[in-house]
Amino acid sequence: MKKRKNGFTIVEILVVIILISLIATLIAPRMFKSLGQQKAKLTKAKMATLENAVNRFYLDCDRYPDDSEGLEAMLVCPSGLEDKWKGPYLKKSDLLDAWGNPYIYRAAGEVNQGSYDLISYGADGVEGGEGDNADIYND
Repeated sequence: MKKRKNGFTIVEILVVIILISLIATLIAPRMFKSLGQQKAKLTKAKMATLENAVNRFYLDCDRYPDDSEGLEAMLVCPSGLEDKWKGPYLKKSDLLDAWGNPYIYRAAGEVNQGSYDLISYGADGVEGGEGDNADIYND
């Protein structure tokens, strides 16, 4: 009587590897798509914090930061406003979107006419794009 060894054959191991690869191929894109959507939502939420800080700056200083001051005016007092500025209005980390790119501030809003624009250029950090690379503007 032959004694049978316990263990897996090479064919069984290959079948398991192929099945795991197929499952990963189908599930991974969905997971990464969801991750990108969550980063866009987080960026939008952080943008609301920035809007709040810019509006507090406006209430204290009777004006919005200009383009040359940008969002740095939320951290460091612009010259000539020492008696009005009550900042810092937020942390330096608040100036970065969920992808680690700096937000863009435009004093003369193109999307929000009569106000200012806050912009995240998305995952690629470059103006324009679609999907995860789409630009995100404040409302």
